[in-house]
Amino acid sequence: MATIVLFHHILGLTPGITAFADELRQAGHIVHTPDLFESHTFDSIDEGMGYVQQVGFGAVIERGTRAVESLPTDLVYAGFSVGVLCAQKLAQTRSGARGALLYYACVPLSEFGDAWPDGVPVQVHGMDADPIFVGEGDIGFAREVVESAGQGELFLYPGDQHYFADRTLPSYDPDAAALLLSRTLAFLRSVA
Repeated sequence: MATIVLFHHILGLTPGITAFADELRQAGHIVHTPDLFESHTFDSIDEGMGYVQQVGFGAVIERGTRAVESLPTDLVYAGFSVGVLCAQKLAQTRSGARGALLYYACVPLSEFGDAWPDGVPVQVHGMDADPIFVGEGDIGFAREVVESAGQGELFLYPGDQHYFADRTLPSYDPDAAALLLSRTLAFLRSVA
């Protein structure tokens, strides 16, 4: 059993995020789902991005950092899209991390330090034609993180959707989502 902190995407802590967390719980894991947006949810990426720009990326990341202060350090940090900022920062900077699961996004290692911490495995998941993950360069950062980690895996799924594992959205791809969940559960078994 692993303890996971799962950070939501730019639409907020939606039913799709809580459903994914529930699937991890059904597999026997403990999952915390901090609400980085203080109960705000959005219907589009543009609306969510407007909120984040208003409060500031730094403030959102700080909310993620505060959310784990009372938790033990031996956590798996996971994040969907903008939630990757918190997950990656904590995995890179908070000692004791058991692993990181980065969905749909990745940022340069230099954003939070110089290298990935020794002994912290990571998985990065994204679609091979996602205009955000591939088109905006996250795939290159993912390769950098995976290479630096030593125990890293980059999984690319066929398709062009960003939120492909959120069953409540039109972008949901059931086959890719099932494979992502299977790989996630295997990762969690390996670090538990």
